[in-house]
Amino acid sequence: MMKMFFFLFFLIPLCLKKNMFWLVQKMMFLMMFMFMMLTLSNMNFCNLGYMMGCDMISFGLIMLSIWICSLMIMSSEMLFKENYYWNLFLLNVLFLLIMLYLTFSMMNILMFYLFFEGSLIPTLILILGWGYQPERIQAGLYLLFYTLFVSLPLLLGLFFIFNDINTMMMYMYKFYESNSLILYFSMILAFFVKMPMYFVHLWLPKAHVEAPISGSMILAGVMLKLGGYGLLRILIIFQKMTLKLGNLWIIISLMGGVFISLKCFCQLDMKSLIAYSSVAHMGLVVGGIMTMNYWGFLGSYVLMIGHGLCSSGMFCLSNINYERLGSRSLFINKGMMSFMPSMSLWWFLFMIGNMAAPPSMNFLGELELINSLVSWSWLTMIMLMLISFFSAGYSLYLFSYSQHGEYNLSLYSFYTGVSREYLLLFLHWLPLNIIFLKFDFMIWF
Repeated sequence: MMKMFFFLFFLIPLCLKKNMFWLVQKMMFLMMFMFMMLTLSNMNFCNLGYMMGCDMISFGLIMLSIWICSLMIMSSEMLFKENYYWNLFLLNVLFLLIMLYLTFSMMNILMFYLFFEGSLIPTLILILGWGYQPERIQAGLYLLFYTLFVSLPLLLGLFFIFNDINTMMMYMYKFYESNSLILYFSMILAFFVKMPMYFVHLWLPKAHVEAPISGSMILAGVMLKLGGYGLLRILIIFQKMTLKLGNLWIIISLMGGVFISLKCFCQLDMKSLIAYSSVAHMGLVVGGIMTMNYWGFLGSYVLMIGHGLCSSGMFCLSNINYERLGSRSLFINKGMMSFMPSMSLWWFLFMIGNMAAPPSMNFLGELELINSLVSWSWLTMIMLMLISFFSAGYSLYLFSYSQHGEYNLSLYSFYTGVSREYLLLFLHWLPLNIIFLKFDFMIWF
C-alpha cells in the first residue's frame, strides 16, 4: 500500500511545473490500473504494512477515489485554458486524493479519523477557491461546521475505546462489544452527517451548488462514501445497540428519502436536483447498513460505488450545459436536443442509471437493499415503492425539461460537445455498467 502512496507523493513536483496538467492526469490513470492489478484475496486484509492494509471494501473505494480524481482533472480543462491557478488546483486535487487513499487504507482507527477529517480541508479550499458564486463562503462554513460539530465526539469515543481495550486496530474491534448509548451516538453521528442522513443533510445541496465541477464530482463521488465506509467499519462494536436502535435510523432514512424525492420535483437548479437525489440514495444506504444483515451490507457497498460514478457523471453533464449557457436553471436549459443531439444520449444513459435501471450498479445495489429492508420488515415496502417511483419521476423530469421544449432565443452562440467531454462521460458510464458483469467479485464473505 505504501508504494502507491509514494507514487502519489512524487507527483507533487509535477503539479508545480509548466504545462504538466495532462501528464498528472495520465499518471493518475496509470496508478489506477496499477492499483487494480494488486492481488486481493476475497475478504481478508492483504498488502499489510505500516498500519495500512486493504480488504474488499477499501479496495473498491480506493479505486473509485483514484478514478474520480483523474476525471476531475479531465473535467476542469477550462481552468487550464484560462490559466486560472491550475497548478494550485492540481496540487489541491492530489492532496485530496492522498487524504482519501490514506483514509481508506488505514487499519489504525485514529489514523483513519485523522485523514477522514483531513479530507475536509482540500474540499473546502476547492469550494472557496474555485466556486462560482459569492455564497460559496456560506456553503463552505455549512460544510465545515456540520462536520466539525460531530467529529469531536467521535474522537473522544475512539479514546474511550482505546482506554478499554488498548488497541486501535480496526481488525481487533470484532472482539469488543459496547452497550453504552452515549458512546454509540458519539461514534456514529459523525458518519451520518458525512453520508448525509436526512435532518443533517442541509450542507450538501449548498456545497454542491456553490462548488466547481471538480468539487461536485468529488463530493458526490467519494466524500459521501466516507460515511458509509465508517459505518461499515464501526458497527462491529455496536451490534446489540444497532439491533435495538436500528429501526429508528431506518425509519428516518426511508421517510427522509421519500420527502427528499418530493423535494427534487421542486428544484429549478440542475445541480441542486442532482444533489438532493444523492441524499435520497444515501438514505437507502443508511437503511441497508442498519438492518445489520448480509444483503444490506453488500447492497450498501454496491450502491455506494454505483452512485459515486452515476452522480459524478450527472454533475459533469450539468457542467457541460453550464459552460455553454452560463446558467444551470431549468428555465434556460431547454431544448438541448436541438443543439446537442448526441449529448442527449448521455443524458438518457445517466438518467436511467440514476433511476436504477439494469445493467447499472445502482440497479444491483437497490435490488439488494430492497431485499434486505423487506426481509427486515414488510412495511418498508411502502417507502421503498415510493422512493423507487419518485426516483424515476425526478430523473424523467430533469431529462424532459432539459432536452425537450423550445430553446431559449437569447442564445447567440453555441458549440456542441467536444471529444474530451464524450470521453469523460464514457469513462463514468463504462465502469458503472460493466462491473455488473463481475458481480461475483463483490460477494465478500
